[in-house]
Amino acid sequence: MNVITWLFDAQLHIGSQTILWREIIGNVFGLICAIGGMRRKAWAWPVGIIGNLLLLTVFLGAVFHTPNPTNLLGQAGRQIMFLIVAVYGWIRWHQSRGGQAVAISPRWASGKQRIFLVVALVGGTAILTPVFRALGSFEPVWADAWIFMGSLLATYGMARGWVEFWLIWVAVDAVGVPLLVSAGYYASAFMYLFYGAFTLIGFFVWWRINRVESAARALLDTDSAMPVLRG
Repeated sequence: MNVITWLFDAQLHIGSQTILWREIIGNVFGLICAIGGMRRKAWAWPVGIIGNLLLLTVFLGAVFHTPNPTNLLGQAGRQIMFLIVAVYGWIRWHQSRGGQAVAISPRWASGKQRIFLVVALVGGTAILTPVFRALGSFEPVWADAWIFMGSLLATYGMARGWVEFWLIWVAVDAVGVPLLVSAGYYASAFMYLFYGAFTLIGFFVWWRINRVESAARALLDTDSAMPVLRG
């Protein structure tokens, strides 16, 4: 049995519950990606892509004939979205500082950008809910749509370097934990619970970095504006 076959079929049994190792490993890669994002490392993006590919097969349970035959279309769709946005983020972070390991400076979104995030999250959820319901997604479908839109906006915000993207993840996790538990995806629910605490830490880390870098830029601007005294 090769590694790919083992990874696809391997299961963890806890009491009467069956958890795919793909779900566990995919979420671990997601966690590593989040840690890399908090540290502003460009390698976070390809690591996240690997996790996305694994989780895509997990959340299409009925398609891949897994022990849990529940389709979470929002969860599956966001893995595809992650792949697309991750490529954008990877390129953007490399371009921002010439491809160095630390790739972007955190900054606050503008007022208009914040309004866009809120409107897109609420409006996108309202639009996608009947679509996901028609496709047979797990109820409550609005929660699945909320997770999809929040994940899209949070990943986009991370690519742009907005500090607020961490708070969007908190909103995603708050809805994601009860949905995943009710759908039987316990490993992902546990990771969402952990992510909730981690994203708050990430928010304050980026907030501090933004404050320190802003103060350094202000000091540099002040020094450059001082007249040069000639002897």
